[in-house]
Amino acid sequence: MQRGAPVSLISTGNQGLDLVLRGGLPENRLYLLEGAPGAGKTTLALQFLREGVRRGERPLYVTLSETREELRAVAVSHGWDLDEFDVFEFSSIESVLGAGSDQSILHSWELELGETVRLVQAEVERTQPKRVVFDSLSEMRLLAQDPLRYRRQILALKQFFAGRDTTVLLIDDMTGNGDGRDTHLHSLCHGVITLERLTLTFGAARRRLQIQKLRGVDFVAGFHDFNIRKGGLDIYPRLIAADHHTPFTGDLVQSGVPELDGLFNGGPMRGTCTLITGPAGTGKTTIALQYLYAACERGEAATVYQFDERIGTLLTRASAFGLDLQKHIDAGTLRIEQIDPAELSPGEFAARVRREVEARQAQMLVIDSLNGYLSSMPEEQLLILQMHELLSYLGQQGVVTFLINPQQGLVGSMATNLNISYVADAVVLLRFFEAEGRIRKAISVLKNRGGRHEDVIRELRIDSQGVRVGEALKQFRGVLTGTPEYTGERAPLMEDR
Repeated sequence: MQRGAPVSLISTGNQGLDLVLRGGLPENRLYLLEGAPGAGKTTLALQFLREGVRRGERPLYVTLSETREELRAVAVSHGWDLDEFDVFEFSSIESVLGAGSDQSILHSWELELGETVRLVQAEVERTQPKRVVFDSLSEMRLLAQDPLRYRRQILALKQFFAGRDTTVLLIDDMTGNGDGRDTHLHSLCHGVITLERLTLTFGAARRRLQIQKLRGVDFVAGFHDFNIRKGGLDIYPRLIAADHHTPFTGDLVQSGVPELDGLFNGGPMRGTCTLITGPAGTGKTTIALQYLYAACERGEAATVYQFDERIGTLLTRASAFGLDLQKHIDAGTLRIEQIDPAELSPGEFAARVRREVEARQAQMLVIDSLNGYLSSMPEEQLLILQMHELLSYLGQQGVVTFLINPQQGLVGSMATNLNISYVADAVVLLRFFEAEGRIRKAISVLKNRGGRHEDVIRELRIDSQGVRVGEALKQFRGVLTGTPEYTGERAPLMEDR
């Protein structure tokens, strides 16, 4: 390649990985794909070769550790045909090492390492492949027995492919190198892709990918969650909000209840996030659904991510309060997704949100609840960072977001295990209070970055008449204790009528 010439990229066959690589891999280079057994290396390697077939290239799979039938089983599980490309295996004892032998099936542990490498080179000379997968280096490491000899043979392979129009993917299962990482291999290869499989205390195993290095090319650094599903690896590139800005107007969004919008001085602004917090049963979800229902009535697409409550229960409860969500689901305006926290990674959740916003043009999202979202995290300390990036992305897209944050306990001092209120643009506080021997509900807005807001406490009622917000209640005692008591006049209180 001439100095200053643009780098020519080739697709890996995996859309998510191409996004992480910002286009693909520089062609005609040697790459290392490493990971423990079960991490998904073989599946990704097959995707890499199948992309070559799709482009009319001739690919070659060199296997020292698996038989053709084992590879075929992997391919069939994804609905692929292994016969699409050449497979060169070292597994049959019937092979003969005589000169001029045309056999491509050899017994690896009876060969010297140098002869093994020469046979691979001969097969490459014969087939002239455009893409090569070499699986796996751990077998070569065992054949070499001596680390210096092993490294010399890897260097010889690199030099052999250097003058060819071939992109090579070396696979290492990290089982025969002490602590797992082979730093010398990292230095020899043009790029290193690491797959990890993490076993959690509860729930499905989590898998993540990282680009350790890639010479001369920009890529999305950090960990990227992925799943292995029929059809290959679903890789979810780490969300970077700054890369996804869309122009929008910051107009106010109304709920259809003027008194409720009045708390925000007209309603939440587009591109903002509203945190609704309070004890269980105060109406947090219903307040969010009121805004969502009004958005659907205006013809705007909206989505609810339901971590805690069953969808059927949610629809029944909303209908009892005069919110017919089913008609908007049938019309395609509203989508409610039931989320199983034990089966979901943060990266996959962010990818689902992006699809709703970019494919369905969703303009309003409800996440119910943050405690459920916390359960989907492998480490709790990542919650604030990942949620902050997700909310920044939604803000850049002009989406109105409602976060439901249940507080611990029903009465008395309230607390939450999520210190996330600072990332929200507006915070709505709901409380129970006592007046004349009855338990009532109060609503107030604590902050609103989008503009002015009321600083008073109003009564909230949610019943068959829908969501109602009463007059300002000025005479309270013990507001900051968690269960305020109203000591004012009876007249401002909302009664059945």
